[in-house]
Amino acid sequence: MADTVQDLLQNVKENLTENATNTTSKIPATPEGMAVAYGSLVIMALFPIFFGSFRSVKHHKEQKIFSKEYINMLLTGYFFFLGVLALSHLLSPVISSLVPAAIPNIPFHLHFKQGGPEGDVDLIDYHFSSHDIVCLVCCSLVGAWYIIKKHWIANNLFGLAFAINGVELLNLNNVVTGCILLIGLFFYDVFWVFGTDVMVTVAKSFEAPIKLVFPQDLLEQGLSANNFAMLGLGDIVIPGIFIALLLRFDTSLKRSTNMYFNVTFGAYFLGLMATILIMHLFKHAQPALLYLVPACLGAPLGVALLRGDIKALFQYEDHPAEKPDTAAEVTQDSKKDK
Repeated sequence: MADTVQDLLQNVKENLTENATNTTSKIPATPEGMAVAYGSLVIMALFPIFFGSFRSVKHHKEQKIFSKEYINMLLTGYFFFLGVLALSHLLSPVISSLVPAAIPNIPFHLHFKQGGPEGDVDLIDYHFSSHDIVCLVCCSLVGAWYIIKKHWIANNLFGLAFAINGVELLNLNNVVTGCILLIGLFFYDVFWVFGTDVMVTVAKSFEAPIKLVFPQDLLEQGLSANNFAMLGLGDIVIPGIFIALLLRFDTSLKRSTNMYFNVTFGAYFLGLMATILIMHLFKHAQPALLYLVPACLGAPLGVALLRGDIKALFQYEDHPAEKPDTAAEVTQDSKKDK
């Protein structure tokens, strides 16, 4: 038994030595350090589960429920801040072009850094202009309108800003990752809509720009209409980041048309139409991803098979991983042979 433990420790030390030769940025971990690190992670994982479980029993007995009104107030403040920033990022070029010439475009630079013996660290390094301030004020007025009135137009302005920024900033590196994400959320959405009423209850109960809404009685009631149809932002952003990946794939092919983007964008539209049709036929809320995922996956894969691009499609990566230096590998192999 002692020999086995010694052999195991020897193997660990050899692996640590090999890792130390392959990297210069990390200090090699010792067996004791690894034991402390993983032990700490296990303890930190068990701690909240253990004490949280017992605290949940106490709160359940006391029947203390955080009021929906307070949750809505918290979400309103949270989404006001994020919504103003997202809307400013989206509308800044538009509003800047509409600002009168009487207001000069003065550049500003906000630089906040922390000094130390190892050098300065930039905490904030942000460039903006007086036109950006005008844009922030305008978007803050939209936020104030949303807080006071909860109007559906203000909700949609924030929701569209979140969705556009999400599709722009959230990147899938390759098609395989996108397929796994869409398939996983396909089953997730189906379960939570058909298996429980959680999704529908959350969508209807919480007043937050996590969905796009549009009144069905707009023609009769005007802007004061209140019989809303709704679509969750997840049903826009999740397929959207996959479609955006296909547009980048089209760009990498350097062809005259964005075939994969156009086809998948059209398939997304047809999937939305199918969702609305089934919802009205069966008079029941539908998981949009039930129809969007097959459309958004089937369309590009079908086109890739027909055009012979299936291998290129699955090999495409936005940021290819750096391949190991072949010469270095040959040198290492020669050393091992010696």
